[in-house]
Amino acid sequence: MEIIGYIASLVIGISLGLIGGGGSILTVPVLVYLFGVSPVTATAYSLFIVGATSLVGSYPKYKSGEINLKTALIFGIPSIAAVFATRAFIVPAIPAQVFSIGDLLVTKSLLMMILFAILMVVASVTMIRDKKQVATSENQQQHFNYPMILLEGAVVGVLTGLVGAGGGFLIIPALVILSNLPMKQAVGTSLLIIAAKSLIGFTGDLGKTTMNWTLLLSITGLAIVGIFIGNQLSKKVSANSLKKGFGWFVLVMGVYIIIKELFFPMGSGH
Repeated sequence: MEIIGYIASLVIGISLGLIGGGGSILTVPVLVYLFGVSPVTATAYSLFIVGATSLVGSYPKYKSGEINLKTALIFGIPSIAAVFATRAFIVPAIPAQVFSIGDLLVTKSLLMMILFAILMVVASVTMIRDKKQVATSENQQQHFNYPMILLEGAVVGVLTGLVGAGGGFLIIPALVILSNLPMKQAVGTSLLIIAAKSLIGFTGDLGKTTMNWTLLLSITGLAIVGIFIGNQLSKKVSANSLKKGFGWFVLVMGVYIIIKELFFPMGSGH
């Protein structure tokens, strides 16, 4: 299973390089089901893997002028604060046994995985759906909807903190609609925001979780190789058809996790 896990780690990076998001949605399932990491620890590992990979991937975007630093700052500050607070205070405060419905005992691990699977299903729908992109001119004046950007930044931060996903599928549409950014700039800016909030969120776990640094750095290294492959492929492949295909894959994975966790919970790294 570990060999499949290492191949999947490469795919995480390729996805981030190709479509500017989506890869993080695979990280937790890969860690839990292929490497046997517990769900709560997997969300911490995911923040580091996704953060480091996005940081490296954002450098070529910055060189190409595809990152808007002002937008990254306005969206990033509430997002970073929310993700750090969630990892440092909210996640540790969730009890080991949350509640029960009849015979079903909802543990902290089960809650994390179900939350994550729901997020996967929502993400997949946004990737599959054919949305007419709002065309934004490179020279068009930016108008910031500050209250909405700050609110969305905080919401994305809390979600990132809870489930360890970068949230690119939430950030990119928000940047296009609320910050009037062209699509290419939205993708590049999203990578920088994901990198900052994921890595800072990860620091909220240091000292609270025992880290297997060998595993963590191996997966991160492969994901970083993947993001460079993805960046090159993005110049040759239609991003739209790729996004749709990846969306269907994420949808199947999300449904699989919900069924597995609710009906066949044994042996999933809990």
